[in-house]
Amino acid sequence: MKATKLTARILLWVALAIASLWALMALAIDMPAPALRVAAPIIFCISLLFLLWRVPGRWRKAISGFAPFLLVLFWWLALSPSNERNWQLDVAKTASAEIDGSRIIIHNLRNADYRTELDYTPRWETREYNLDDLRGIDLFITYWGSPWIAHPIVSFDFGAGRHLAVSVETRKEVGEEYSALLGFFRQYELIYVFADERDLIRLRTNYRVGETVYLYRTVATPETARAVLLGYLQTVNELAQKPVWYNAITSNCTTGIRIHTAGIAGTTPAEWSWRLVLNGKADEYAYQHGRLAGNLPFDALKRQAVINDAARPANQSADFSRIIRLNRAGFSEP
Repeated sequence: MKATKLTARILLWVALAIASLWALMALAIDMPAPALRVAAPIIFCISLLFLLWRVPGRWRKAISGFAPFLLVLFWWLALSPSNERNWQLDVAKTASAEIDGSRIIIHNLRNADYRTELDYTPRWETREYNLDDLRGIDLFITYWGSPWIAHPIVSFDFGAGRHLAVSVETRKEVGEEYSALLGFFRQYELIYVFADERDLIRLRTNYRVGETVYLYRTVATPETARAVLLGYLQTVNELAQKPVWYNAITSNCTTGIRIHTAGIAGTTPAEWSWRLVLNGKADEYAYQHGRLAGNLPFDALKRQAVINDAARPANQSADFSRIIRLNRAGFSEP
């Protein structure tokens, strides 16, 4: 009994330490006023130490210590995202969709003209697609350093060389850069970028330095692709009206894909996995759950999936999407 109580007490104090550390970081990072990013953590520490000093009893001390954390949590949850900020040019507009039976119209589809990664002319287009033309879904995965962290992009195949690519990203303001640490707090809004593959994919294969892009064909049927795309369209319309925060665990590029593919008729939802957070293993995860076409062992499938060497000479080709798919496992000739 004494050992059980001791273990419980230790766990309670560890939980308090973790909660308090999170609260300090939230105050230091998400407080809107720079001066408060220093003052608020100090006030938090003083309040916590005062409670630990004045409240009698070990159990009561630990429990009361959660009060400052809960106040910070309530404040943090009340922070409101916005669509009205000084956005970077590549995320200056949010996509939206009109759906009329099988006919869909995408507004603010991005099709930028790149000269370098940072020197580009943003173009926003309106394009029309027919859901009856959907053939399937392709998956791009981009690595830029660690093999444990990657960025997935889904692309809907409408046949005849037409593809609609969707990238779930942080919507950054002018002067902001992405930080994995800041992604756990309320620093970025979430954005669904609908784009031409010659924008989203070519940017990563041809203009960014040090990025490697893999391309896989999924086993999604036209019916599944339709259901998944309609889910994306619903979400993008909701975001255009009511923005939400990006979160590196709960609302990121990989969990977004899982949300839109879970519960689709005719599919078996895959269980949650740590590979949805350390998403550099997302392709392995998809393969193990039977989501990737190609009929090859995974290592062989991944080796032949690298598209950088094919994408670079296809840089200015209007046939870019077809060229990067030629002779790859799982893909049939368009």
